[in-house]
Amino acid sequence: MRVAIVTHVVRHNDGQGRVNHEIARAALDEGFEVTLVASHVAPELLAHPKVKWVRVQPSRLWPTNLLRQQVFALRSALWLKSHRSEYDVLHVNGFITWAQADVNTAHFVHGGWARSKYYPFGLTRGVWSAYQFVYTRANAVLERWAYRRSRVIAAVSRKVADEIRTSGGDPLERLDVIYNGVDTRGFSGASADRAKFELPADKFLLLFVGDLRTPRKNLGTVLHALKQLPEHVHLAVAGYLPGSPYPEMARELGIASRVHFLGLVREMPVLMRSVDSYVFPSRYEAMSLSLLEAMASGLPVVTARTAGGAEIITPDCGIVLEDPDDATALAGAIQQLADDTPRRVAMGAAAVELAGNFGWARMAAQYIALYRQLAGEAGATASSDPCAEHAERVAPKVA
Repeated sequence: MRVAIVTHVVRHNDGQGRVNHEIARAALDEGFEVTLVASHVAPELLAHPKVKWVRVQPSRLWPTNLLRQQVFALRSALWLKSHRSEYDVLHVNGFITWAQADVNTAHFVHGGWARSKYYPFGLTRGVWSAYQFVYTRANAVLERWAYRRSRVIAAVSRKVADEIRTSGGDPLERLDVIYNGVDTRGFSGASADRAKFELPADKFLLLFVGDLRTPRKNLGTVLHALKQLPEHVHLAVAGYLPGSPYPEMARELGIASRVHFLGLVREMPVLMRSVDSYVFPSRYEAMSLSLLEAMASGLPVVTARTAGGAEIITPDCGIVLEDPDDATALAGAIQQLADDTPRRVAMGAAAVELAGNFGWARMAAQYIALYRQLAGEAGATASSDPCAEHAERVAPKVA
């Protein structure tokens, strides 16, 4: 079988890129020919004889991501149209190309974020806010169009599936849920090493991982919660730091000595195994890979209902808040974990067990089964996938 995958990046250290990396690797293991229409591809994939890279890289001279993404969408569609005979199944990710897809993985729903009561942007709130408003609205329209032209939509969570189904427009042909995966062995098998990150050895240590330049990830509420907690509770923060307002916020709150900004971290399994709990009250998320990674590392998680992944978290392994902006409730949840070591250890063990149901191999097997079904291979059905208990049909096929 020949599969074409369209995504901006295919590599380990990128959320959507990691998902597509694992799918491509699994397809190659099955003997498929894989064409990657992308701007960046991991070298280990390019070394495989059955991988073809169609490099689509819009010039940085285009002034915004919105315009660069449109250039990518147009150029990729032109190549796909002129080379249609070179692939059997086309797999895309949201609105990324103007080509009509067989499989469309929904990693994010811009329309859902725009409808959220926590959406902070508007046309009258400054240039940056206006741009974000236009970016979100434009992508909401484009993704809705893309989803309704796809044979199968694979939502990465039920939250995403529900938002797509209720977004309006023409009926969907088919909508499934295929949860993202996680490297369970890599995260559970890492060794703790606080000294590697210059973190205090004798403190209760929280971890936050995410984009530090956007309010959506909600580090600000975590900092306000930390101010309400005892001095022995510290916070490690991993993420790209230039342009972030949060170091200054920590100083203004008087907690700078308790917040450890680490920048981008390559050895994330080691970092996660070095802390006591994971905190991530994102205001909007589709299906957070970092939550799965934290659980695989044996960390109890404190998150919010608005964060993708919260739907799989049970009281045995985490605490899910109703309001991501309630700093007092967040502080109370963290305090519970800091005060009760036996409970925290038990929750970590339960988190590892739950994360074991979401390995990369399981996720990839569901996509491989879907490819075969769409390509019409004999005996290929969704139910033949041994991992089908983690995939769910949430909308019937329309006749």
